[in-house]
Amino acid sequence: MSGRSRVGFCLSDKKRRRMNLDAFSEMCAHPDTILLDPLPAMTQLLDRFTSYRIMSQLHNSLRDWRVCSPPYLSIHTPGDMSSIQEAMRSQGLSFPLICKTRVAHGSLSHEMSLIFSDERLLDVHPPCVLQSFVNHGAVLHKVFVVGDNRKTIFFNSHEVSKPESSSHLTALDEQMPCLPPPSSEAVAALARELQAQLGMALFGVDTIIDIRTHTLTVIDINIFPGYEGVPQFFSSLLDHIKSVLDAHSTAGLRSDSERGAGGSN
Repeated sequence: MSGRSRVGFCLSDKKRRRMNLDAFSEMCAHPDTILLDPLPAMTQLLDRFTSYRIMSQLHNSLRDWRVCSPPYLSIHTPGDMSSIQEAMRSQGLSFPLICKTRVAHGSLSHEMSLIFSDERLLDVHPPCVLQSFVNHGAVLHKVFVVGDNRKTIFFNSHEVSKPESSSHLTALDEQMPCLPPPSSEAVAALARELQAQLGMALFGVDTIIDIRTHTLTVIDINIFPGYEGVPQFFSSLLDHIKSVLDAHSTAGLRSDSERGAGGSN
């Protein structure tokens, strides 16, 4: 993994003027601007320390649906090996581990490593997240949430993937049991819960099925997910945009009506 990690950006006044960020911020704050997702809500998915804390609560709120997330540990700064090992034990982590950058968007966010022993914890470069690896037969189910209409779209990443995508890490083991996909009811419950927790309508969720327990396991939440190849995405997005515009229009008419009624008294 690269030792360089970044959360957020510090821009000079010159760069801010060149990128016109001040005008963009003012436009977003204008009462007539309609945002599909609020910017503060979106920023929480740029930081895995925050999104993994939200994921860790799913086993409580979605217990009836047998939805959970793997144990994880946030490492903020370099520390001695014994303190990391002790924190791992207290958090219930076990080898192998997946190490991910704290930054959850951009090219660096896709750089990950598999760690198989205490000795190899030396390869960790904070700030980062350690997450227990869950055996899932190399099958990833990507869930795409589009709006409040709960028209969640999901598919097996082995069936919808980039043509050039190939790795021995994602090769299917023919001796592994073939697990059924997650139920549509469980996925819908997961989408509803995350929409409520995040305050967002557009995001992606990476899920797997635990080979041992058959539990639907959430391993990541994605901002700006790639919808390429996802069936019905554009029609679902247009439906969501229409519902947002309709709600905004209805709220405006109600506000005008209330002001008119107040003025007549």
